Amino acid sequence: MKYAIIALVVLVVLIAVYIASTYNSFVKGKNSVEEAFSTMDVYLKKRWDLIPNIVSSVKAYAKHEAQTLENVIAARNGGYASMNPQEKIKANSELNEAIKSINIVAEQYPQLKANENFIELNSQLKKTEEDIANARKFYNAVVKSFNNKVEMFPSSIVASMFHFEKKEMFVVDDESERKAVKVEF
Repeated sequence: MKYAIIALVVLVVLIAVYIASTYNSFVKGKNSVEEAFSTMDVYLKKRWDLIPNIVSSVKAYAKHEAQTLENVIAARNGGYASMNPQEKIKANSELNEAIKSINIVAEQYPQLKANENFIELNSQLKKTEEDIANARKFYNAVVKSFNNKVEMFPSSIVASMFHFEKKEMFVVDDESERKAVKVEF
């Protein structure tokens, strides 16, 4: 009888240690996902802030392309800081399309492509796009790791006990976005 009580206490302690350890790893994973999104968000914000400068450069050469440029600004408008992560992803998806339209306008103006200011802005945008791609890869890797833990047994039991849910991957929504964004002007 005495050994049965000791065995039961040891079993309860082991279960409690497992639950605490698994809970802590979920917290660590959640924080890693948030950190990865924040890193990606820095680059998305940098691109967000670069767009008005590029549009200003293009406007000087392509005054009659006002509608295209207005569409770019419309895609960029909104309070970036007040958006939630899903809204930021959607807004930047729209911005990808807008950047493509600037690309088309710039192709029509060789003197714009030779402008020093425009070349520098284009270079910054290209670098930012590369940073965003790398940050997306990292974010999705961290999310995958977290989601595996949420869904795999026995950690899925702890996840459901403490309401840890799968996180969303940063995926490309439409077929036109699956193509590489060409930022060469």
